[in-house]
Amino acid sequence: MDKILIIEDDQAISELIRLNLNLAGYKSSQAFNGNDALAMLEQETPDLVLLDVMLPDKDGFDLMDKLRSSGIPVIFLTARNSLSDKVKGLKMGADDYIVKPFEAMELLARMEAVLRRYDSKRTLLVHENLTIDLEKRTVTKDDIGVDLTLKEYELLLLLIRNRNKALSREKILELVWCYDYAGETRTVDIHIQKLRKKLGWEDRIRTVFKFGYRLEDTI
Repeated sequence: MDKILIIEDDQAISELIRLNLNLAGYKSSQAFNGNDALAMLEQETPDLVLLDVMLPDKDGFDLMDKLRSSGIPVIFLTARNSLSDKVKGLKMGADDYIVKPFEAMELLARMEAVLRRYDSKRTLLVHENLTIDLEKRTVTKDDIGVDLTLKEYELLLLLIRNRNKALSREKILELVWCYDYAGETRTVDIHIQKLRKKLGWEDRIRTVFKFGYRLEDTI
């Protein structure tokens, strides 16, 4: 389980991020200022740091100077959206720069991309008895291959990365098909039905009445 350190002074935002990370299977800890973050980093090395730029005691850019030598990947989360700030953060060695407000799905996708760059083992995504090889684009269940179409595969990734969350049909269309399907969401229903059958997940991929779908953990 990857360990994520959230350095964010807004407690409501920090808690929302923590809840989303926990749902996605990450272990997270929180620091609400730069000094506390440095103290925590002396005790434990996280796999990734989510760093706000505007902190009450230390500027996030100042903190980045200390993090850079540690080799820990860093994603800036900030309301400062100027090009100069973004360029500064990336030049200092940050792995990504996300401007608030952002959606949890976007944050999780960018985190996974950064973590994958730092660890070749992350080409394998394991969810219970399912293993997805992200490089080969193959799926196995109990070591038996599952033959999925490209869209079924991308839909499965979306559900796993957002497990226990209700996703609207419109949002699924936007993220998997990458365009507005002019209100026609039947294609989502058809692909969900096929995915349920191929994985034996009839009771796992739940229909959310008049909204969309949710992949539920067995635990």
